[in-house]
Amino acid sequence: QVQLVESGGGLVQAGGSLRLSCTASGRSFSGYVVGWFRQAPGQEREFVAGISWSGGGTRYADSVKGRFTVSRDNAKNTVQLQMNSLKREDTAVYYCAARLGDTVYSNQNLYRYWGQGTQVTVSS
Repeated sequence: QVQLVESGGGLVQAGGSLRLSCTASGRSFSGYVVGWFRQAPGQEREFVAGISWSGGGTRYADSVKGRFTVSRDNAKNTVQLQMNSLKREDTAVYYCAARLGDTVYSNQNLYRYWGQGTQVTVSS
C-alpha cells in the first residue's frame, strides 16, 4: 500500500509560481510512475503531468507545457511539480497519483493510489 500526501498548494497571483510536493509513505516510490492531475469546480479531473520511476520520462498536458516541470527524488520518496507563469485557469484541486510500471499514461483510471489533493487558487 502506498499513501500519498500532497502539499504546497495555496493562493497566488496570476503570473506567479507554486511548487507542489507529493510524498509517499508505506512503501518506496521506486518502480512507480507518478502523475499529477487536477480538478476544477464543475469540471472533470484531468491529467497535468507525469514522470516515470527513473525520472527519465516525463509527459505534460498541452495546457501546461513550458510552464510546469515535474521532477522526483526517489531517495526522499517525493515528486514535485514546479508551476510557473500561473493562470487563472490553473485554479483547481491538484492530486498526485501512482501506478506501478514505467510508462506515463494520462488516463487516470490506470493509477491505483491517490492523494487527498491540495488546492491551488490563482487570482487575477
